[in-house]
Amino acid sequence: MKNIIVLGAQWGDEGKGKVVDIYSEFADMVVRSTGGNNAGHTLVVRGEKFIFHLIPSGILHRGKKCVITNGVVVDPKVLLSEIDKLKSRDYLKDDAQLRISSQAHIILPYHIALDRVREEKLGNRKIGTTARGIGPCYEDKVARTGIRACDLVHPDTFAAKLRDNLELKNFLLKNYYGAEEIDFPSTLSEYLSYGERLRPYLIDTSLFLNEEINRGAKVLFEGAQGTHLDIDHGTYPFVTSSNTTAGGLCTGSGVAPTKMSGVIGVAKAYITRVGSGPFPTELFDDEGQKIRDRGCEYGATTGRPRRCGWFDAPVVRYAHRLNALNGIALTKLDVLSGLPRIKVCVAYEVDGVRREEVPLTLSEFEGARPIYEEMEGWKEELTDAREFGDLPKTTQKYVRMLEELTGVEISMISVGAERNQTIIRKNPFRA
Repeated sequence: MKNIIVLGAQWGDEGKGKVVDIYSEFADMVVRSTGGNNAGHTLVVRGEKFIFHLIPSGILHRGKKCVITNGVVVDPKVLLSEIDKLKSRDYLKDDAQLRISSQAHIILPYHIALDRVREEKLGNRKIGTTARGIGPCYEDKVARTGIRACDLVHPDTFAAKLRDNLELKNFLLKNYYGAEEIDFPSTLSEYLSYGERLRPYLIDTSLFLNEEINRGAKVLFEGAQGTHLDIDHGTYPFVTSSNTTAGGLCTGSGVAPTKMSGVIGVAKAYITRVGSGPFPTELFDDEGQKIRDRGCEYGATTGRPRRCGWFDAPVVRYAHRLNALNGIALTKLDVLSGLPRIKVCVAYEVDGVRREEVPLTLSEFEGARPIYEEMEGWKEELTDAREFGDLPKTTQKYVRMLEELTGVEISMISVGAERNQTIIRKNPFRA
């Protein structure tokens, strides 16, 4: 049995899409089990660019089954758009390649509207959400008023739930936020049509996955966002609305933790963050802008420029503690080429005291000052490296330094956007 979890070890946008795409070659199926279309995974295959917000990155491998499970909140309009784009590019020829949980909760227009007006009302105190309706949809799920994919194929059930929900949502939109109400008849008609299009894909994904695993299938679980955006363990309240850690992927897929073989954490060779929240190593100078430009650090979902900073070892150590990482896939190492000096945060100073671990209170984390170790950079371009020995000695030293500081072996190194611009030191499906 080889069932591998790939998840973000920082604040998201670590390059999980490329890592999942590479490992998909060795898996029989790829599973997305948390988050929604607030995630954006960018892949470049033979010069062709793909961006996925909901469909697992493994869909580009013909014959691989891709599964969206009950832990994902699904915007059917976005999902169907991704399906149509894939088909137009000669992928997803067989609809059986994609399976969607009938229990997945559905993002509706009032979720998106509430997400947007809430952020506007918060002003300078805004969370920095993608305004895709993810948080409000998860709220309804927890409040037990959510609408699921299975409801979209039962018109009477959907109509009753939609009418009940709109009574409250429209009251809030109109009377509290001064926003436009959501129309019942047009929403009902639109989403019933989505339900009919999605009907062939809807199954009990937990049953399907467990039966396939019991038959010996190798499964790759694709995480969304990053560990430090986890609703329980992240930099609350500047977090996402789901559990992004390994435990969350188990809950979100209906597959037991004892059936997992290992966890790979994805981390950039530096670190980025989108939206508000503490970021001790953030760079506001020319070096930060240079990293942003070389790394194309603009959100795949929103287009927003990402905040950039030096690698933060305590952040990744924390991710290791929460997820028991078996390896790190280090991405965008090539972006650091040409920098004369490179810094790594090894600890923090909080109120004059050295702290080795991530502060858990927001006020302490916001006030934390990074303690750096500094090393010489390298001038060479790395994009042609295919073995660890191909990297400059200084670059190898940097990789070993990160391994020592995080306590985790770096099992993969990405040195470019293309699928083949990768150094695989250890394959978790063959280890």
